[in-house]
Amino acid sequence: MVRYFVGRLLISIPLLIGITLLSFVIIHLAPGEPVVLQQELQAEASAKTKQTLRELYGLDKPLHVQYLNWLGRLVRLDFGRSFSPDGRLVIEKIADRVPITLTLNLIELLIIFCFAVPIGVLAATRQYSFFDKASTVFVFIGFATPDYWLALLLMILFGVQLGWLPISGLRSLNWEYLPFWAQKWDLLSHLVLPLFIGAFGGLAGLSRYMRGSMLEVMRQEYITTARSKGLSEKKVVYKHALRNALLPVVTILGLSLPGLIGGSVIIESVFAIPGMGQLFVQSAYSRDYPVLMGLAVIGATLTLLGNMLADMAYAMVDPRIRVSRGGT
Repeated sequence: MVRYFVGRLLISIPLLIGITLLSFVIIHLAPGEPVVLQQELQAEASAKTKQTLRELYGLDKPLHVQYLNWLGRLVRLDFGRSFSPDGRLVIEKIADRVPITLTLNLIELLIIFCFAVPIGVLAATRQYSFFDKASTVFVFIGFATPDYWLALLLMILFGVQLGWLPISGLRSLNWEYLPFWAQKWDLLSHLVLPLFIGAFGGLAGLSRYMRGSMLEVMRQEYITTARSKGLSEKKVVYKHALRNALLPVVTILGLSLPGLIGGSVIIESVFAIPGMGQLFVQSAYSRDYPVLMGLAVIGATLTLLGNMLADMAYAMVDPRIRVSRGGT
């Protein structure tokens, strides 16, 4: 088991390098440079000034040289400095945003799992019932509704017209002057809409996967055998069928982490949440290459870790996988 995951970790290293190479090339193929964008804000910017900035940022070198220089710094965990006027270290700018994005994504995963599994089990055990048909409609709505469009609708309804929930940021301007419990409620009220939007699509999809997996397991012969022994339907469903039905769902849940991180770009931009997604959009507008590459590395690393965690959870749910992998 340990040897298997060590091998997966070693394989992830060249995969991560390949991801960084593709990201580096794609980012630099985008039209515009930070030098050009910065000069647009200056009325008297000469060609000499532009060349000086390009040399300062290292943009005058060939693309492969730029990548090798960046990769050499990455080995030392040096992401460089931002091209923005503040000139902060990239690792510092990202470190300020990572906890917010990770916290939101982990809470979304927890919400998705806690609700999707019961919905899928109930829909499978009550096939073709009203609840099953209603959950099917919910799934189609969840898949068909764009996150940004739904976010804007809910912001208008609950934030503008009803005034029940705030529509931007993580806390109010007077947060520091509120009592302790009022601060907690203020933070919670700011999270309601972003968490709902982030979990809505994933909840619809995962509940459908859970329903399909549960229906497939319920048709297996050992389930028929368990029923023929006189076991109660509750014990058959929740003790024998549910554990095996969770296997593909656990894998899909682990693989959904990249999608949540990608969705953070939309949610954090719409709700003005200072996370990795918002930083990515701001850096893309300003062509801040070091920050974009730092975010690409962090996102790729989290994706690979999510895949490994999915494998670990898969092995924990099914002991047969632990035995087979432990012997290889």
